[in-house]
Amino acid sequence: MRETGLKADNILLPSTDDLGAWACIACDQFTSEKDYWTELENKVGDKKSTLKLTLPEIYLEDNAEERIAKINSNIKEYLSNGVFSALDKGFVLTVRKTPYVERRIGLMAAIDLEKYEYSQKSDALIRATEGTIEERIPPRLKIRKDADVEFPHVMVLFDDEKREITERLYENRQSLKKLYDFDLNMGGGHIEGYFVDDKSGVIEKFQDLLSPERLINKYGREDKFLFAVGDGNHSLATAKTHWNNVKKTLTETETKDHPARYALVELVNVYDEGIYFEPIFRYVFGVDTEKFLSGLESVDGGNMKIYADGKTKASVGKNGLPDGIRAVDKYIKEYITENGGGVDYVHGESNLKKLVDENGKAVGILFEKLDKSDLFKYVSKNGAFPRKTFSMGEGVEKRYYLEGRRITK
Repeated sequence: MRETGLKADNILLPSTDDLGAWACIACDQFTSEKDYWTELENKVGDKKSTLKLTLPEIYLEDNAEERIAKINSNIKEYLSNGVFSALDKGFVLTVRKTPYVERRIGLMAAIDLEKYEYSQKSDALIRATEGTIEERIPPRLKIRKDADVEFPHVMVLFDDEKREITERLYENRQSLKKLYDFDLNMGGGHIEGYFVDDKSGVIEKFQDLLSPERLINKYGREDKFLFAVGDGNHSLATAKTHWNNVKKTLTETETKDHPARYALVELVNVYDEGIYFEPIFRYVFGVDTEKFLSGLESVDGGNMKIYADGKTKASVGKNGLPDGIRAVDKYIKEYITENGGGVDYVHGESNLKKLVDENGKAVGILFEKLDKSDLFKYVSKNGAFPRKTFSMGEGVEKRYYLEGRRITK
């Protein structure tokens, strides 16, 4: 039997009449747009919401300790008041419509963190697609280490060119129990969910993707590479770190099925029509634009565009996408270290230009798109891309916190 790292678990859903207030976008979105989060807070008000159970990264430097304590307190309160109901062990098929795509199909499932590694070069069954910055794990770990329930925004890709897993479930969705069907807040589109109880059937389909013949044909070697983390690299790395800490306190028998060993994610076929890759741009602010641009001229960032002072300039280099981004990130880091300023990672050209125009002392750097069909082959051969290379769609299309899962006994 081929190991898939998948587990059918008791997924939690909320008991609430207003799922539109409950589900909120991933915490690592709109990190330079305070107005988004203020408007969301006003919409949610006193209603039950995952906004009260997660920490938007825009608040990491704003009373984070106090906010984290409140988050864990809210989770315990929701648990004790019966806000959550647990499904039978199984999976949840998700169908998402966004302002940009008509349909994106996913499958909520638990994955084994023992089968996941986030190092730049890995042969693990489950791998990171982008570089992981260790310094970004501790603030997330502060939340997870004392939390009883996880709410994932992690999206994990699989390489099913024949579209025989989630697409088949979608075609037969009328035979599945519908769990939810509602509009997402803040322009996030619409989402439906269906309960999948055919645990062995689903897992067998993923096992088929690991046939030696197929792997050799795809990657030129029998590389047992099943899942690539598309969104939420740092959140999943945090779950892995937390599990490594927890298992130090357990017996060998206890480690085999401890809930913290697993993490709930949304699995999405990289060939799904609702999946498209968008480059993540660099927003460099608080800088002397003339000095910054002068130094940037000597950096080979590949084919990119630079936006400053209301003007866009094309820059052509010899580097390919990964090496070009590495070179630009290295320059940004060195400049900020020597001269001050800051950098943020922005989705969408219009959002980037708006931020640069509003700041004045800022520069926007725009990279090319990554062809999604090259992702698995590239990671198999070269390891993870530089961090913040690409995003699966626009910011508003990111996964919303909706389902949960117990991570304590």
